[in-house]
Amino acid sequence: MKFMNSLMTSLLIATAIPCTVQAKAAAEHPGWPGSGQLFVGTCYQPVDRSPEQIHRDIALMKKAGFNIVRMGDLSWDYFEPEEGVYDFKAFDAVLAEMKANGIRVILDIPGLPAPLWLHRKYPGVDLVAQNGTRLNPAERYMDNISDPDYRRLVTDFADTLTKRYGADPNVIAIGFDNEIGNGFMSYSEADRQRFIGWLKARYGDLPSLNKAWATQRWSRRISAWDEVQLPYGDGPGPVERYLDLHRYWSDVTIGALKDLEAVRQRNAPEKPAISNLWDSADRKGFDYLSTYRQYVNYGAYGYYNGDPISGGFETSMMRGALTTPVWFNEFQAGGGGFYGSKGRSRMWAYFGLLNGGQAVLAWTFNSHLGGEEQALFGLIDHDDTPSWKLDEFGAIAQEFRTMQPLGFPRQVSPEVAIDYSFDSRVASNPNGPSNTVRAYYTTPYLTQKHNAFAPLYNDNIDVAVINVAYEDLSRYKLVVVSGEYLMDQKATDAIRTYVANGGTVVMTALSDKADGTAQWHNTPLPGRLSDVFGLKTNAFYRTDTPLTGRIGDTDFSTTINFYEVLEPSTAKVMARFSNVEGSPPVITVNTYGKGRAIYVATPAQTSIMAPLYESLYADLKIAVGPKTPEGVYAREVNGRTLYVNTTTTDKVVPISGRKTGLITHMTWNTEMHLGPYGVDLVQ
Repeated sequence: MKFMNSLMTSLLIATAIPCTVQAKAAAEHPGWPGSGQLFVGTCYQPVDRSPEQIHRDIALMKKAGFNIVRMGDLSWDYFEPEEGVYDFKAFDAVLAEMKANGIRVILDIPGLPAPLWLHRKYPGVDLVAQNGTRLNPAERYMDNISDPDYRRLVTDFADTLTKRYGADPNVIAIGFDNEIGNGFMSYSEADRQRFIGWLKARYGDLPSLNKAWATQRWSRRISAWDEVQLPYGDGPGPVERYLDLHRYWSDVTIGALKDLEAVRQRNAPEKPAISNLWDSADRKGFDYLSTYRQYVNYGAYGYYNGDPISGGFETSMMRGALTTPVWFNEFQAGGGGFYGSKGRSRMWAYFGLLNGGQAVLAWTFNSHLGGEEQALFGLIDHDDTPSWKLDEFGAIAQEFRTMQPLGFPRQVSPEVAIDYSFDSRVASNPNGPSNTVRAYYTTPYLTQKHNAFAPLYNDNIDVAVINVAYEDLSRYKLVVVSGEYLMDQKATDAIRTYVANGGTVVMTALSDKADGTAQWHNTPLPGRLSDVFGLKTNAFYRTDTPLTGRIGDTDFSTTINFYEVLEPSTAKVMARFSNVEGSPPVITVNTYGKGRAIYVATPAQTSIMAPLYESLYADLKIAVGPKTPEGVYAREVNGRTLYVNTTTTDKVVPISGRKTGLITHMTWNTEMHLGPYGVDLVQ
């Protein structure tokens, strides 16, 4: 019961810790990975390998120049084969050999998946499906992480593991629960009772819950707490309940991470938390950007992006507002059913450097013979033959050693921020089939975010991705709120204060329609911000043909043919549609306090956002990066410029004067030629 109370308490205060705690911790540890340090290595599962193979593998890593490995993940029963019985002999030997070969270690606490002995002894850890069927843990992550026995045992395990290895000088960082965001929801009676407890803490009483859930609709009024059922994660139901289901499991996830962070702070305070959490996983996910400082010191994730916009955006999202570099705790070498393409991993590694990355760790070292990822191809082939990919990662390691003293990892200080909200993403895509939000919000949430991000990123401008309700917005010259369907009081207050104090905000269509309960605002739209933007908007239309008009000196034609009818009060019209009856506004601007609030009548899309941003750069004194052709990205670093060609075609890049390439060792005069996946650092 004591642990149950502790579990519920951790759920209730998951977002209550001041957000500066971890940010300060990073600055107070000069021994943590910092300036002039880059890391290249691999993820490694010694549980798959014999002692002879391990010895040979480490020799290959050393020869390749690797200086980092990530170990421990996904292998709880490797350390604890039965409850309370630990066997560290094999791992001790691996750790010692890594140290002897100059290879540092990220120790991942493998709290997921839970071992079978735990499921057998504590069946509450088993998942229960929506239809009441108890599920065997047939796949990784099929664990109910809200179960008190699981939480107690994983905390004990983490405590034992960090007591043994937390002070080891060769262990450079601690990771938590690989891909915890990709777990599953559960529907047992115990889960229902925990959910009811969460609702009581959030809403206090039944009248407040009924109001938040709009239960007057279709005779769904709740007259007793025991009438509350777990909403369906997959199936019918109103959006309000669906959102609270996701919020509940998000708080469960955050509570589990905070348990592990408390263990790290107690047993390994000199090792930063660097974890591959996958907060944006569609299966469950969690609210990372409002809570990350409570369990993260360096933003990190598995880099499997296949295009620069999604890669740049997700890297920025994992950084949030941290000043520490980003780590790619997993990094594409091959993939599921994909052996790899020569030069591709090297290109993305430099792309990571361009975005403030510090470490790339190939997933994975040896291709797995069995299990779910047996056709995911690593650096070593299934017959233990080193592939060309090992040589490529070795080349990355060698080149990154020469980059270290040249200003890397790159310090990123964005002047522009884009809003991202877990709640809004969930509420904008509720369960079906009858929820009309699905018919209204038809351009996916992430598509709108990427569309707002892309023109800025293509201009080689650093952009932060943050939750505006939880950050100091005064550090940004421009804040972009695109397709933010749900905005609660805290978010709208943050925007109001930011603009009043002199900030410039751009909001696009489909934003601020619903409040914190996911019900539509009963005020003029955008909700609680109509006066800030100096307009209201209700009517909207879709057209069969592209919308056209002119922004400044640039003609535009839309690809998302949806617009809201803007009704300015104090706002001034910046641009109008040319092929819509009455030529209604496409962009308005309003002065509010010391700042400006700009509203765009369409969802974010490059044809409109690019000329709008361009019209703001000079006035806001936003520094635009080097000019590059499509698909080539660049950043200045200590007086030099790093260029990365993310395409499979040759690119000609304009440069000023005569430059020397420190990577290609070529001399360039007025233009530089980058081959497919080509990179260069010029001075």
